Amino acid sequence: MTGKERVERAIRRQPVDRVPWVPFVGCHGGALIGAAADEYLKSAAKIVEGVAAAAARYRPDGLPVMFDLQVEAEALGCSLTWARENPPAVTAHPLTQGTKLADLHVPGPDEGRIGTVLAAARELTARLPDIALYGLVTGPFTLALHLLGTDIFMGMFDSPDEVRNLLRFCSDVCLAMARYHLEAGCPIVAVVDPMTSQIGPDQFAEFVTPFVSPVFDAIRDQKGLSSFFVCGHAQQNIVAMCDCGPDNISVDENIPLQYVRQVCEAKKVSFGGNLQLTSVLLLGEPLDAQRNAVACLETGGEVGFILAPGCDLPYATPPENLAAVTEVVLDPYRRDVVRTMAAETVSGERLDMSDYGQQDKVIVDIITLDSEACAPCQYMVDAVRKVAPEFEDIVEWREHKIKYRESLVFMTSLMVRNVPTICIDGQITFVSRIPPRDELVAAIQQRINEKFRMGILQRQGSLHVVGEDSDDMEQVLDAIRRALKELGGDVPVVRIREPEKFRDYGLLPGQTPAVFTVKYQIRARARVPEVAAVREWIKDIL
Repeated sequence: MTGKERVERAIRRQPVDRVPWVPFVGCHGGALIGAAADEYLKSAAKIVEGVAAAAARYRPDGLPVMFDLQVEAEALGCSLTWARENPPAVTAHPLTQGTKLADLHVPGPDEGRIGTVLAAARELTARLPDIALYGLVTGPFTLALHLLGTDIFMGMFDSPDEVRNLLRFCSDVCLAMARYHLEAGCPIVAVVDPMTSQIGPDQFAEFVTPFVSPVFDAIRDQKGLSSFFVCGHAQQNIVAMCDCGPDNISVDENIPLQYVRQVCEAKKVSFGGNLQLTSVLLLGEPLDAQRNAVACLETGGEVGFILAPGCDLPYATPPENLAAVTEVVLDPYRRDVVRTMAAETVSGERLDMSDYGQQDKVIVDIITLDSEACAPCQYMVDAVRKVAPEFEDIVEWREHKIKYRESLVFMTSLMVRNVPTICIDGQITFVSRIPPRDELVAAIQQRINEKFRMGILQRQGSLHVVGEDSDDMEQVLDAIRRALKELGGDVPVVRIREPEKFRDYGLLPGQTPAVFTVKYQIRARARVPEVAAVREWIKDIL
């Protein structure tokens, strides 16, 4: 059985001799041949060379021709920013810069870089006939975001008819691109729509299903197979994705594979994915990659499952990690060895976050895969970047790309589980959801107000005056009143008169009147602190 046959049979939920292996080699193909991503993704010859190198090294059953969700956007007039180790990012949206929807047309097969990827597809289908080649097209919802930007989220409420018109046009583009890939020889067309993770099932049914379902129907009518790719925290939409009529869906590690299997088996849809991109394939060791692969193989089962990473492989993914996955896919004995090896504990490296967020400024952290390579991450970072200047010097924002180990440690320390996520002063605030501008501003302002109130308390503190009423006590109180008047301040004075409470202050008979200063300091807010952190706080007051 060839790899192509194996993938096609798995997508159709037919018996296979083993689970197919499909590494999503995009710009990583450039790394394999020593070409930067911006050079690689503009050259049909280099794409062919990179995919061929991946086929030789990783012995896959299937591969994408190219993984770049900006190809259609570029052909439609979106401005791109290029990088050496990532696909390009959309940095300007035509429909926010004076272009009208009526000015746009469905691009032809030779416009922009569309001709580049189709030329590569034709060459690769001839050179690698035993490998299932995926033609990737940008899904309607993600393409609409490229054209309109995050204004689409408000438009879904304020002007839904205009958004539907835009999505109808994007669906037409998707239909055309799917046809181009099938005609170029790709047996499978993957509709990649990561931005759908930003909406719920009701919005999905209204703004995604009507515009993507015809694409899957058209692919089927043309004797092709289809896959629906999503990344991010999109568990709420898995049922809706299946109902759109794809032959297969593909997810990343944000969604439990067991849940995906249960839904897809009930819907008679094949499924794939779930190898961990960053913590394992990019930053782990070969043994980590093998353990992750074996766990996915055991969860996915042998019917209708394709082992794959959750999205485009990072450029710098160590080839030995991917080759290690190949080894356990092809060698049952190696799988048994990995299962029986003593489990190694995952590094418990964490930062002490006990005092994080207590400085004067409000810190907004965006934990991403990489905003230059991940569309949801890009739009979340853009949302923060746009509102931060409204707070002048009060707000400071930072992006933490978890493809770097230090950022992964930071993510773990904040107990973040999904990307992209926005944390405000160390508190998880928006998870895998790009907040509307007003909602983001309100969340930041709320934290500013909290800090202002607590700042007053911290600066102010209070005085506890302990003792029964007496002449000495009256002199103490008079001294406090005079001192406050001289300072022009107002500090709360708490009187403790009950003798049974004196011992709470460590006072014995005859040791009153006494004065204690009390200053407030936040040590933990809306979270359970670590025991080690609490121990340090207690040391300060013992």
